[in-house]
Amino acid sequence: MQNKKNMNNSRSFTSQTLRYLMRNKLAVIGGLLVMLVFVLSIFAPIVAPYNPSTIDIKNILIGPSFSHPLGTDDLGRDVLSRMLWGGRISLEVGFVAVGIATIIGILLGSLAGYYGGWIDSAIMRAVDIMLSIPTIFLVLAVIAILEPSIMNIMVVIGLTSWMEPARLIRAEFISLKEREFVIAAHAIGATDRRIIMKHILPNGLSPILVSATMGIGGAILVESALSFLGLGVQPPTPSWGSLLSSGKDNIEIAWWLSVFPGLAILITVLGYNLLGEGIRDALDPRQRG
Repeated sequence: MQNKKNMNNSRSFTSQTLRYLMRNKLAVIGGLLVMLVFVLSIFAPIVAPYNPSTIDIKNILIGPSFSHPLGTDDLGRDVLSRMLWGGRISLEVGFVAVGIATIIGILLGSLAGYYGGWIDSAIMRAVDIMLSIPTIFLVLAVIAILEPSIMNIMVVIGLTSWMEPARLIRAEFISLKEREFVIAAHAIGATDRRIIMKHILPNGLSPILVSATMGIGGAILVESALSFLGLGVQPPTPSWGSLLSSGKDNIEIAWWLSVFPGLAILITVLGYNLLGEGIRDALDPRQRG
């Protein structure tokens, strides 16, 4: 009976959260933008009108037209096709990097919040040290040493972005470990592992969901910046940052090479930020009127 009651409460909370989220117009707009970019990127092989790597010297730097809706670049490649395929790279980097950061953050934050003492102090000092170094400079330093590749970019961004999830999980654990259900679990002899995995962690993941949603946009920005500087995704693989980088050399005569990739980055990051803020408000009881 108790399990059935808990399941009903969970379903009720989820339905209420979704209802409040759908009432937030900005969050809905953000969700639609995220969905649009996600669908177009996933189905790039079907949607893209041309092969993104096909060079056509007869159509170099042609402006937006019926045959090339977003124009062509300095090698005659279709910009729309390269943007669609580049979206796959950007989203892949965003999701994998945030996944790595979230896993590390949950692991360290859980240990710090649950055990406290010297474990908490050591982990929080590591967080403070990492936060004292600007992320972009730390990423640039590591990428400059390693060989530029998609995998290295994802791993480096993930390894330099775990601090915020760790702080959020730590705060949740400090709050939840004093609750009655955790004390009761201790009283019946539950192990620390079971208490952390079964009782505390499932109830403390809401802030992580918000952080991860916004973190995807941040990871996409970092990847774009690295590719723009030539330290990210390497040619001929397209990415939004590399498209921007190639566009800067022809910005006076081919504005579309910079404008459209820039808009793609803006729309995607804006969408994830709006959606993340909407999820945060929907999960916060104080925001529910």
